[in-house]
Amino acid sequence: MNEKERNQRYNAYVSAKMTKTKPWPSLFHAFWVGGLICCLGELIKDLCLYISPELSTQTASTWSLIALIVLAALLTGLGIFDRIGAYAGAGTIIPITGFSNSIASPAVEFKREGLVFGLMAKMFIIAGPVIVTGVVASIIVGLVYLFI
Repeated sequence: MNEKERNQRYNAYVSAKMTKTKPWPSLFHAFWVGGLICCLGELIKDLCLYISPELSTQTASTWSLIALIVLAALLTGLGIFDRIGAYAGAGTIIPITGFSNSIASPAVEFKREGLVFGLMAKMFIIAGPVIVTGVVASIIVGLVYLFI
């Protein structure tokens, strides 16, 4: 079998196994689920300000982000976030919840390999490059700001 024939057979196999989605319903689900997550974040922020009026808006926003991170990690651990993601697609990849899911998913998946080599090492396979890039970029921007 030559390379062209092999590639055609492989593409036919992938097409047969690939999940068929309709673009407009998928876009609608992503839009409303993503909007619901954002509304939940705003609700948490408003509740923080209602419960503790002395908090600044920035502090309440920080608590809202922390709550969304913890909620996304908890739902990932329970297997619920994956089902929401399958339904909503890109709507769940709002940066803060998607990042929390990207750290928690490998930790859940590789926990049987042990605490160090499974849980701790695999947690940062996906998120590690993002964290390193963010830290390096912030150092560079800080140094540029310091000298200008």
